[in-house]
This record gives sequence, C-alpha cells and structure tokens, in this order.
Amino acid sequence: MSQFDSVVVERRLRPIYDSFEVGNNKKALHETEKVLKKTPNLRCARALKGLALMRLGKNEESNTIINQIVAEKPSDDATMQVLSYIYKEMEEFGKICVIYQNAVEKDGTSEELLTQLFMSYARVNEFASQQRVAMQLFKLKQKNPYYCWAVMSCLLKAIRGADKNDAAKRKLSLELAQRMMEKLISDNKLDAEQEAQLYLIILDQQEKYAEQLKFLDNPTGKKIYPGAPIEMRIKLMRNLKQWPELNVLLKGLLRAEHIDRWDFYQDYIQTVVELVKNKTEPGTDNKQAIDTSFETCHEFLCELIESSNKKNRGPYLARLELCRVMSKNQFDAHKLFGEFIEMLIDYFRIFGEKPCCSKDIVLFLDDLREEQRPELASKLIQLCNISATTLPQTKEQMQRHICSLQVSRMCGAHALSADHLTALYTAFTLHYEHGLNAFGIDMLPTDMGLSDAYALLAVHVMYDLALQLKTSDHLVEALCLLNYLLSNSPNNFHAKLLCLQLYHRIGCCWGAQKMYESLNLKFIQLDSMGYLHCARLATSGMFAMARAVYEPTLKFFTNSYKEGHEYISMCYKYGSFSKLQEFMDFHDSLTFSYHFSLTSSDAIISEIVCLGGANTTPEQSLNAFKYMQIDSDRENVQYAKLRDNRDLSVIVRWDPNQKETQKRINEQSYQQDLDLLRIRSNLIRLIAICIETATKETYGKHSKNDEGSIAKNKCVLLETQLKNWTDLFKEIRTANHSITSNEYLVNLLPSRLHGQLDMPYESIFYSLAKLILSLELRLVEPIDDIFRVFNQQLINACKTICNEIESYNANDDRLWNRRIVQEIIANSIEIFALVTLVMSVVHEKYLASSSRQVKRNKKKASVEESTGNNIYTPNDKERVNIITSLINRLKTELNTIDAAIESWKAPRLPQTLTETLASLSLNPKVETLVDSTITKNHEITVDEIRTIVKDKLRCLNSLSKVNV
Repeated sequence: MSQFDSVVVERRLRPIYDSFEVGNNKKALHETEKVLKKTPNLRCARALKGLALMRLGKNEESNTIINQIVAEKPSDDATMQVLSYIYKEMEEFGKICVIYQNAVEKDGTSEELLTQLFMSYARVNEFASQQRVAMQLFKLKQKNPYYCWAVMSCLLKAIRGADKNDAAKRKLSLELAQRMMEKLISDNKLDAEQEAQLYLIILDQQEKYAEQLKFLDNPTGKKIYPGAPIEMRIKLMRNLKQWPELNVLLKGLLRAEHIDRWDFYQDYIQTVVELVKNKTEPGTDNKQAIDTSFETCHEFLCELIESSNKKNRGPYLARLELCRVMSKNQFDAHKLFGEFIEMLIDYFRIFGEKPCCSKDIVLFLDDLREEQRPELASKLIQLCNISATTLPQTKEQMQRHICSLQVSRMCGAHALSADHLTALYTAFTLHYEHGLNAFGIDMLPTDMGLSDAYALLAVHVMYDLALQLKTSDHLVEALCLLNYLLSNSPNNFHAKLLCLQLYHRIGCCWGAQKMYESLNLKFIQLDSMGYLHCARLATSGMFAMARAVYEPTLKFFTNSYKEGHEYISMCYKYGSFSKLQEFMDFHDSLTFSYHFSLTSSDAIISEIVCLGGANTTPEQSLNAFKYMQIDSDRENVQYAKLRDNRDLSVIVRWDPNQKETQKRINEQSYQQDLDLLRIRSNLIRLIAICIETATKETYGKHSKNDEGSIAKNKCVLLETQLKNWTDLFKEIRTANHSITSNEYLVNLLPSRLHGQLDMPYESIFYSLAKLILSLELRLVEPIDDIFRVFNQQLINACKTICNEIESYNANDDRLWNRRIVQEIIANSIEIFALVTLVMSVVHEKYLASSSRQVKRNKKKASVEESTGNNIYTPNDKERVNIITSLINRLKTELNTIDAAIESWKAPRLPQTLTETLASLSLNPKVETLVDSTITKNHEITVDEIRTIVKDKLRCLNSLSKVNV
C-alpha cells in the first residue's frame, strides 16, 4: 500500500474510531458499512465491524467476521490492534497469542511483532513461550532488556510454572537463570539497577543469602545498585544469622535517624536474644560494642531515651518488647525490669495523652497475667484524676481518660450489670457532649472530634446492654448517638462503620446502604471492605438496590482483571522486575477473591429473581436469561485458589483481648461462607441446566449448540448435577457448622449459610430438577409422586413466610429479630422467583409446543422396565395436567404470600426514646432521622418484595392455556 493509500485509509477509518470513542457503537457500525462498500477487502474495517457487532450484542455475527480475519493470518499493525482489543474485551487473552504467532510466522524479523507476541504470552503466563520469544528478540537485537525478559521468564517458570512443585525442574530452571545473569555480569554488560535486582531475586529464590550479600558489597553491586535498601541487608544478615554484625548495624541505625523504627527494634532485640542464647562473649565490631547481654541491651535503650531531645515512643516500646521477649524465652525479666504492670503504667504516664497510647498498650496485654488486668484498668483510670463528678479540663487530660477507658474495656472492666452499663453509657455520652462543647469549637468538617471516642465506647456499651436485656431499644439509642456524632464529625469513618454494622444487625439495609455510600469506598477497598455490606444484600429483600451495589463492585474486579495483564506487560517494558511478582500476586488475589466469587453469584441470582417485570413476557425473560451466558456444563469457581481478602480489622475493637478466639471465629466464618458460595454457585448451574434441558439449547459463553445431542447430554448433565446437589448439602450438614458468636458489636455477622440450610433450598430444587427429568422421561420414579411432594413443598414454604410474619407482628419489639425474619422472607421469595422462572420456561417451551402438535390418538400409557422396577410413564395430557396444576399452585401460594407481606407491620421505636435523648442533651432530630430510616427501610422492602411477587403472578397469568 502506497503512502497515499495509507493516508486515504486512515482518513476513511477516522469516523469509525471517533464513534467508538464517544460510545456510539451503532454509528460506528454504520461507518464501517460505508467504508466496506468502497473497500470490501479492507481487513481493519472488517475487524472494526466485528468490534461494533460485539458491542451491540450480536456475538454470532461478530465471531463469524473475526474468525474469517484470523484465518487470513493478518500482519498489519492496525488490524492486529483491533483484534487484540476485541479479545481483551472478550477476556480471551490466549487468542491474542495466536494472531501474533501467525504474524511472526510471516515476518520473523519484526521487532514490534515479536515484542507484542512476548507480551501476549506474558498475559497468559506462558513462561516457556515467553522465554523462547525473548531469546529470539535478543538474537535479533542485542539489547539487555530482551535478555532479562528471557531470564525473568525462566525464573517465573521455576516458581510459578507447571513444574513449580517439581524440585528437580525448579532447581534446574533457577540455576539456568542464575548462570544467564552471571554471564551478563562476567561480560561486563550489567548496566541497570533493575538488572541487579533481578539477579538478587534469583539468588533469593535459591536461598543463596551469602552470595546476595557478597554481590551487594562487591564493586559491581555498589556501582550498579548503590541504593539497595538497608532492609534488604538486614534480612540477609538475619537469614545468615550474622548476629554480632547485625547487632552493630542496627544500633548504628537506631542512633542515627531511625529512633522510632519499630521493626529495627524488633530485629535488634532478636539479635540480643540470639547472642545470649549462643553465649557470645562481649566484643566490638568496627570499634562498636556488641550487646551480648540483656543488661547492655537495656542500657542502650536507656541511652536512646536520655539522648533524645523529645519523647520518642520507640525506645520505651522497645523496653516493653525486651521484657516480653525475655519472659517468653524463659529469662528472668523481673530482675531487670521489675513488675511488667508497672512498666505499662509508666508508659501510660509518659504517653497517655497520645491517641495511639491505648493501641500500644494493647500490644502487650496478652503478656499480662489475667488477674492483673483489672488492676491495670483501675490504676490507669485513677491516674487521670477524673471521678464521677469531674470532667476533663484540658485536651491532654481528656485524651488520657479516653485511653484509660479503652484499655479498661480491653481488660474486661465493662462486664457489668444492666444498671451499671446504663450508668456507664450516660457518663460516656455526657463526656462526649462536654468534650464537643469545650474542645470541638471551630472544627473543620474533615476533622474527627477529640471526644468522639467517648461516643464510640458508649455505642459498644449499649450493644452489651441490648444483648444482656434482649431488646432493640438500646440499639436504637446507639444509632441515634452515632448519627448525632456524624452530624458533628461527618468524616468519622469509625462511626460510619459501627453505624453500618448496627443497621445490619437490626435488619435495616436501607440505613446500612446510606452509611456504605457515605464511606465512598474506592478500588481495592471494594474487595477488602465490601464484605461488610455486599454479603448481606441478598437477604435484605431489596433486590433492585442489591443489583445497584453489585454492579460497581463487579466492574472493579473485571476492570482490574483486564488492567492487571497490562500492568504485568508494563513491568517488562520498563524492567521493573522487583515489582513484577507483586503485580502478579495482586492480580491473582483479585482474580481469585472470595468476595468477587460470592458477589458474582449473588448478582446472577438477583438478576434471575428480578426477571419478568411489568409487561414482560416469559419469552423475553428467557432471552434475558440467555444474555447472562451461564456456563452450566462446567464449574467456574476454582475453590482451591480462592483467597480471603477481607480486612477483618477495619472496625477497631476495644473488647476484651481474644486474639485466638477471634482468629478461630474468622476462620469459621470464612469456611461457612465458602460453603455458602458452593451452594449459590451450584444453584445457578442447577437452574441453568433445568432451563437448557427444557429448551434443548445451551446458553453458556463457551457452550456450543449441537441439536442432535443437546437433549440427551443435558439430561445426563442434570442427573449428575442433581447428585452433586444432594451430596453437597449432605457434606455441609455433616460439617455441623455453628453460628458465630454475636457477643460483641464488631463480631462478624452470622453466615447466610445457616439460612440456606434452614430453608427448603435443597428439597424444592431437587424436586424441581426431578420434575424436569420426568418430563423428559428420564427418571425411574412415578411423576405423580414427584408432583405431590413438590406441591406440598411449595405449600410448606408459603406457610413458613406466613407464620414468620404472623409471629413477628405479634411482638412488641419488632427490631430485635427483624434481620432473621427478613432473611427467611427474602430466601423464600428467592425460591419462589427461581421456581416461577423455570416453570414458565417449561410451560412455554415444552408444554406449549406439545399442545401445538397435530392432534393424534391418545397413546396408551407404556410400562418400561428400568433398574428392575416397573415405572409408569405419563402421556402428553397427563404432563399438561401436572404442569398446569403446579403453575396454579404457584399462583395460589404467591397470592397468599402477597397478602402476608402486605400485612407485615413496620417496626416501632421505643416510646421513651425522646425522653432518653433529651436527658442526654442529644439533638432530638437524630430520633427523627433514625425513625424515618427504619420506617423507609420497611416500606421499600415491602414494596420491592410485593413488586417481585406481582411480577411473577403476571408471568404465570400470561401463560397460554394448553389443551391436549
């Protein structure tokens, strides 16, 4: 193509690119058609047409065009870029490798094509292929980066490839990578810091610490990598157990400019412990004394304290750490330090006015004897000089009081009677008001109030009181206090998180949603903190709102998945080998995030539940289901690779120190939620297979329709999935999971798994699948028996909702158990909605089609022998009667449910709340805010559930009557 032709082509394609840029895919398609009329064989225009069709949802037409272009093995840059973009959007990164491999076969001397081929292999972790292409590039262009690409690929093949668990192959690859880098060094070609880092990484993977240290100290290392972080040297010396040298190095660092580096103190104390254990004689290294005893170590820490012009926490904390480590290693710490409790009290005297003081003390509470903890709490409060009749006079005194209260709660001082807890709550709220009025003047909206901690402690106390009295009144008071706090400190995220937790505990998802929105979570926070809200939405009854929350969360994960591949490519491009594995680990952590998998499953089920709105036909609902492209023939969740990325410490806790207990609770919670995910994922597949069996089609992204074998294959698949379904529930029930403790406000909410096990998910969907198989004449069980069981299960599920609502309405306190009742109702609605969709599809696609067949004489019921039993096979009319009866049953039960939901009473706030808030001098407007939030939550929940129920009734009523 001449230069003139390329300019003409670029001018013609420009309107297409402009249309894509503004998101106008229809116009882009129109522009491609115009170009192709003039130049029908222009590959780039055809590829752009394929992109436009794909974005317009016309996947079959798009795939036809794209496959034709790929078969032609294009090598021009414009077409290759468009094809790459298409495959990235389709998340089929492996196909990008194919198109560039084809191009390289045509022109193996193109540096650009080889580079793109390498990057395409890097996106899919084809390490061996990466290495081969990188060496091909290096032979073509003698450049260090290409050589290092090959070395890095060899390294990744050893530690992340298919043979990573084969010790011999791993060792071979690592040694090869090392030899390759040493050749670069011996040839005097090492000329970049990133290349030196790569060599150190290879040595580190082989645990060759001495060689790493030697390289850092030799002239080449000092020249190429002069900025090697000191932490690297410390780690190497620690691994090599060079305790004397490390001791001297750390002392010098702590004396110089790192007097508050906590990690340096920990390493320094470890060196002293090791030197003492090894009975090392006192000596010097580079004319600096080596601390070979705890006495000299203590003297050094005291020297740091005395030599500093200001109070640094580091040396004081190091003294506490030294005492703790000595006791842990069976050394006599008492002789050197005295009573440990007195050391903690002294630390409080010095740093009690700092907000971090309580967190510092908490680090060492586990090392304090159980019987000494009440004594510590009492003495810290006494040191504040604040009694029941006095208030803090300065900011510093107030902060010391807050610190003492936080530590005293951690020591178990709040395990009190109801009267004492009430008095404590009153005192805390008054202290908060005083601090707000005295020290909160002219506070910026972005500031957190100095006295906010009083209110947060008061909320914890009120939760303790509510749990003790089994009443929601005090939870509402706590919510009022938190909302009052947020009116004064709008950016106090601690208050928002507690408010979010409280709203979920009382089943007020609307209020929780408002708090979640105010947190304004971004990017990785959607994964680490999203569980606090997203995990509860499926049982809120607010299916539309849930879908709105799921969307940005899932968008973050899908975008991160696509962008993660590009980050890895950029690491190669700029030689950031030290960061490459971090990006790969980060990419894997998001790709296999448990929160992502559960949210995806919940989002799909919510979409299915909401199918069939007003003026929507069953056929339209089925088309919407097809658009979801659920792969029914394979399990998409890789359970063994899932990662728990939850930040379980995001809500600061001041409850009695129970590290081991909380660790066990967190592990139990994750295991239960993992089983919950297995149920949700298998439920989606079961529903999809039922629908595909009835329609004789497959809708998965990776499925292929083969009319000759679909019916048979889907029945076999449904039988297999049915067995998996029952086996899964049997396995989970055998595990006998217990409900996690709700002893403290910040504890994780109970897993939704228990609601799934208590509700008839297993039995109803088992019967539904058996019914589908019976209609396909695949079950060795009378269809009448299946019908009777299924019919009764639907009746029982409806009774469950009615009974729960009736019992709920009879209670005076309608908030205490609302979350549980709401979960039961939401789960029941979910069951009925899913069953309705399947039954409507069965009716339209199976029964309706059979009714339109040419009338024929009634066939006699046949008797066939299967597995030794004589089973009655129904004729067409009997099938019609059964399916019609079940649809009528669904309509009856849904009408009953609608009436029950309509009678569901709204919760009421305690009548004494206004007086209580007035006595605490709190703004009465917060009562109105909390009341309106709780009331609106109930109204929205009822409206959304009734809308779904009515939509399902419309769907069932619209089904054509079948006459056979």
